[in-house]
Order: sequence, then C-alpha cells, then structure tokens
Amino acid sequence: MKTAAKLLWLLLLLPIFAALMAAQPPEPSAKPKWSLAIHGGAGTIPKDIPESQKEEYLKSLRAALEAGSKVLAGGGTSLDAVEKVVRFLEDDPLFNAGKGAVFTNEGTNELDAAIMDGRDLSCGSVAGLKTVKNPISLARMVMEKSPHVFMVGQGAEKFADEMKVPRVDQKYFFTQKRYDDWQKKLKEEAEKDKDTVGAVALDVHGNLAAATSTGGMTNKRFGRLGDVPVIGAGTYANNKTAAISATGWGEQFIKHTVAHDISALMEYKGLTLQQAAEEVIHRKLQKDDGGVIGVAWDGSIALVFNSEGMYRGAADSNGRSEVAIW
Repeated sequence: MKTAAKLLWLLLLLPIFAALMAAQPPEPSAKPKWSLAIHGGAGTIPKDIPESQKEEYLKSLRAALEAGSKVLAGGGTSLDAVEKVVRFLEDDPLFNAGKGAVFTNEGTNELDAAIMDGRDLSCGSVAGLKTVKNPISLARMVMEKSPHVFMVGQGAEKFADEMKVPRVDQKYFFTQKRYDDWQKKLKEEAEKDKDTVGAVALDVHGNLAAATSTGGMTNKRFGRLGDVPVIGAGTYANNKTAAISATGWGEQFIKHTVAHDISALMEYKGLTLQQAAEEVIHRKLQKDDGGVIGVAWDGSIALVFNSEGMYRGAADSNGRSEVAIW
C-alpha cells in the first residue's frame, strides 16, 4: 500500500519537475576547439543580382570555408588556415584580390596583403605588387623570413625574387568585369570599391591569426594604399583578444585604426568581440563604410558590417557552417 502511494506521489510530481527543468536557462554551448570566419568584401551588393551569380559567390565562399575548416579540424595552425583561405580567394576572379584585382588609373593591377600571428604579434605586409600570384604568401614570408614588417613596390618584388614565389605576367590579373568596371569609373568617378578578401581563425592550440588581401580601389592613382596592408587598420591578431580582418573604404579604416580599436575595446574595456565590433562599425564609422570579421580568443565569431551586404562565412568545431551575402 505504501509503495503504491509513493508511486502515485511521484507521478503527481513529475509534471512539476519537468516544468522546473524547462524553466532553467540552457547550458552555454562549449567553447569551440577551433573557429574560422571569412569575407569576400563589403559594399553595395544589389539584392536583385541574378540567381546564378549569387550562387557562384556562395559556392566559392563555401569552398573557401571548407578549405580552411579542413586545416583547423586536422589540427593545423590558424596561420596555415587563413593563408589557405585567402590564397583560394586570390585565385578566384570573383573577388578583388589576386586574379580578380581591379585596375589602377594607369591600367595596371597592384596588389596588397597582410598577415598576423596572434601569438606574438608577428606580422608581414606587402603592397604595390604587380607580378606576385599570391600576395598573402609573400606577406607571410616577410613575417617569417625577414626582419621587417612592411615591404612595398619594387622592394617587395625583389624580395619575391629571393623567395622564388610564383610570378605571373600582368595579363594574368585581367578579367573582363574588372576591366569594364575600370572603363566605367574613368567616365564617372563615383562609388569607392569595398572588395577585399580575408580570413581569421582560432586553432586547436589556442592561437589566433588574421589575413587580408586586396586589389585596392578601381582607378586608384598616386601610389594610393588602403587599410589592408596597414597592421591595426585592416588586419590585426592578438591571442589576448581577437583576430580581425576588415573590408571597406580603406581611408576610413586607417583613420580609425579599426582592427586594433576592436581589440583594444576588448582588452581595456572588457567588451565581447561582438560588442566591440558593433561599437566601432556602427558608432565610429559612417554608414556604408564597410565591415569586419573577427574570431575571439574564446572561439566566438563576429560578422559585422554597416553596408548593404558583405560576402562572408563562418564555421567552427561545434558544427557551425554558414555563408551569406546580405
């Protein structure tokens, strides 16, 4: 009899226990072992672009994301992952980096890139390249195989000779779309290009890295350089805080040292990566200036922009995998 009464009480209490459990806040998801974010530029991206063109971009972003994810999932370093992603995007004529670089006022293609290691703030930048197939790899060589940080123009080309990196004729960088864009820009100096490619990553060893590459601004002249090769403006990584890669109107990102500012807000004010990125992109920059991707020391990812769209993707060891444009 007593046993039956106990069972009855248990049955009556079960709904109460279930309700209490449902009211408890969900357990926070485990810190990812690795994380990766990528971008292919931000700016005015019409939502009515042909479906086939949209799918081309998304397919390429997925492939780049997969390439970097494989490196990280296999225990590779964040440096190797971001370099691999950016090399992939440099080789894709869809993006303004490497093969798809825009034309300068003189009808040439000039390439800039930077990479940074969050472990010890080692970094390498190159700018004004004209024959280097994959600028991001030369930037890494500046970081690892020279005592310098920044190499420009002819000096960077001579360093490329010493490093024996793959070289190409200027014709390699030609794409009809970029040529047509340049011709149009010659007639109407209007909107500034905001196309760039980049990747940021946290590896299983707890190290962060960032890499960014660009062909610059259509019809640029006077040796103009944007934020991409400027450490702290378009590219930054610090294991204490985050790895950041920016895309947008370079002059604005230089003025506001955007990438480092996000890191500083995290380090000195205790903001999360998302909070810091939103503070800088939405409150310090002007609308349509561009955006950033970031991965924090804890594996969290931020994809923040104030323009109409940003080609982007994100993945981590917890199963996240996504690409988007708007």
